Amino acid sequence: MTQNNGPPNGPPASAPAKDLARGPALNQTNQVNHLANNLANNLAPELNGSKTNPILAILTGLGLLIFAFLPMILAALVGRSTPYWLDVINTVGLYTILALSLNVILGHAGMFHMGHAAFFAIGAYSTAILNLTYGWSIMATMPVAALAAGLVALILAWPIIHLRGDYLLIVTIGIVEIVRIALTNNIFGLTGGSNGLVGIARPSLFGFRITSPKHFFYFIWIVVGLTFLLFHWLENSRFGRALKFIKEDTVAAENMGVNTSRYKLMAFVVGAAWAGLAGTIFASRMRTISPESFVFSESVLLFTIVILGGKGSQKGVLLGSFLVIGLPEFFRGFEDKRLLVFGAALVVMMIFRPQGLLPSKQARYKLPPAWADRLAHLPKPEANGSNGPGPQNSVAPKKGP
Repeated sequence: MTQNNGPPNGPPASAPAKDLARGPALNQTNQVNHLANNLANNLAPELNGSKTNPILAILTGLGLLIFAFLPMILAALVGRSTPYWLDVINTVGLYTILALSLNVILGHAGMFHMGHAAFFAIGAYSTAILNLTYGWSIMATMPVAALAAGLVALILAWPIIHLRGDYLLIVTIGIVEIVRIALTNNIFGLTGGSNGLVGIARPSLFGFRITSPKHFFYFIWIVVGLTFLLFHWLENSRFGRALKFIKEDTVAAENMGVNTSRYKLMAFVVGAAWAGLAGTIFASRMRTISPESFVFSESVLLFTIVILGGKGSQKGVLLGSFLVIGLPEFFRGFEDKRLLVFGAALVVMMIFRPQGLLPSKQARYKLPPAWADRLAHLPKPEANGSNGPGPQNSVAPKKGP
């Protein structure tokens, strides 16, 4: 009985490079394949700009400090108009949350989704119904609204998640219209029909009631910061890397064993759930909601923010929200002409910078030193092909007579 002195598929990953090249049963192709299979589990991600720039850190801290005192700065600059401009900034923050949730679906997973306002509406109506009918507090309804929007997204997206491109886009447009019509028809007698729901309570946090634009400024932008942190963590997780792979090449991802349908469905549910959470903030801030607040044009607006800022870029989404939501308020005096100028600017931007204003940067991967040393010590392939050394001549060449 022959004793087995080693694994049939080659030495373990911890074997030194000289042992990889020593075994007679392993040719160069097996060595390279064995090394590549283990390499994927040892790549260390090195994101662009991972080295801290002290000047950038100081400017970022200074910007956050100014933003924290923005209500007081506005009060000193514009006086009585402060509540109006705080409302504008709060609206920018709310749309930033919504656009970041859409960015998971559109920017990271690459799915053309133009029905995001439907899940925004589900979250808002869930909060309003629980508060007005059952007496729930606003903060207690927030996780329920997110779960409701995510559950509806799971049910609706399950049969259509395999669709791609324009086909998925058309179906999601149908979703937002179905939800709007259902709300208008006063489904189950809970949504109030076309009149909507009135008298929604204000949120309270640790006994403090959030009522004024200044209060909502801090509440909304704290949620924006938490959203940035959460989605940044997701982007750099295994889940986020899988979504990037699917976005770049779905067929290649499937061939490498990635369950593309499951990851797409997960991205759809996560984005929809966070849109439902934003619906809670909207309902408590406005205190009145109706189906007209969640029309198809709202989905187009969110789609524009993500495309304008740069798909997959959180900083781009923030910039896009300020440009699409905040900037038109400065040109309100021009009335209809402001829309013409803004539309022309979008067309010019899409022609000369179709990737967006602040596109996401490709992640870099740093090879661990141990693996780099092993690759350096691998024998070079022979000149007769890339599959390793060719067969030895077992028959001597025929000599002439």
